[in-house]
Amino acid sequence: MPEIPGHRLQGGAGGRSLPTAHLGQAPATCISLTHPLHSCSRLHVFAIAFALEVSVGKTTTVTALNNSNVLLPCVFTTCIGFQDLVFTWYFNSTELIYHGKIKNKATEPTRISSNPRVEFVGSTTKKENNISIVLNSVEFSDAGKYTCHVKNPKEKNAQHNATIILSVVHKMVETDSTVTLIIVGVVGGLIGLLILFMLIKRVVLFIIKKTQDGKKECLVSSSGNDNTENGLAGSKAEQKAPPKA
Repeated sequence: MPEIPGHRLQGGAGGRSLPTAHLGQAPATCISLTHPLHSCSRLHVFAIAFALEVSVGKTTTVTALNNSNVLLPCVFTTCIGFQDLVFTWYFNSTELIYHGKIKNKATEPTRISSNPRVEFVGSTTKKENNISIVLNSVEFSDAGKYTCHVKNPKEKNAQHNATIILSVVHKMVETDSTVTLIIVGVVGGLIGLLILFMLIKRVVLFIIKKTQDGKKECLVSSSGNDNTENGLAGSKAEQKAPPKA
């Protein structure tokens, strides 16, 4: 990639200026591997299957406290492996702050050049091809875009990049959980009242049922006693023999 005049990572100590370069992408080509009449679409699908990918994770924004150290994550993937892979980190797409090279999967990255405040913390001999860096003693002027760029000669110099945005603050704002606690308390209270209401309802229904059963027993007993005293059919008074004339 052609170099352009260097810039300085704002707000730090002197001697932090490094040469920079434009980010670029290799021009797309469509070449038949087996027959000149094969369609470009098939070759395009083939190329995608082995494409180089670079990622900074699911979150593309990072917030750091002033004068603290912040991790800028980056990993790359490639299906066909890599050879003499080159990776670079840029600040605001122009200022090169770290430049490294990886010979192959069995070797760790070697530093070509870097900003004094940038520390490499990745590894490529493990499962993930990690090329993350740490920016030490961040300042407000360090806020901006940080681009992780990878070029793999083994994939016909395929290139790809991903960008993460850094925000530097004077003080971390704590999330106010008062509203959340109030909502949780109200919901919990409503659930508790509902359970209490259901328990009271069951107790009341049980008492009513017992009361109704007791009234039924009393009515049956009272009805039997009245029939006996009045000498109605089926009573003992009916069983007496009629007096002789």
